[in-house]
Amino acid sequence: MNVSSILKAKGSDIMTVRPTETIQNAAMRLRLKSVGALIVSNDGITLDGLITERAISDGVAVHGSGIGSLHVSDLMVTGVLTCTPNDSIADAARLMTDRRLRHLPVMDGGRLVGIVSVGDILKYRLDEVMLEAHVLQDVALAQR
Repeated sequence: MNVSSILKAKGSDIMTVRPTETIQNAAMRLRLKSVGALIVSNDGITLDGLITERAISDGVAVHGSGIGSLHVSDLMVTGVLTCTPNDSIADAARLMTDRRLRHLPVMDGGRLVGIVSVGDILKYRLDEVMLEAHVLQDVALAQR
């Protein structure tokens, strides 16, 4: 199975924020949408960076109470690793584990098409394991 399977199941709704928006606005959007990261993009198509809860909490430690007025571009993660819809879920999971990533934007031909999280990968794998268990159970029952 590949990353496109996850995007089909969860949808490819992409929450973006412009680099010029304030951290206060980005934090509010993270909270309202109950997500851990927003794609930073000027046009909603290209990837400029990623603003995460972790980046914001690190920013609080460095900038203190003035953090809310900073721009997203001041704290965003750049050089973000990505995957494609055709990458295997196992490869995406390995990359996220090896590089300690919680979010992985999905790019197709230079165009942003989605984002997968560790939770998305875990849910997909858990569903897969449960299906395998049910199939094995059905086979065992049929052989009786």
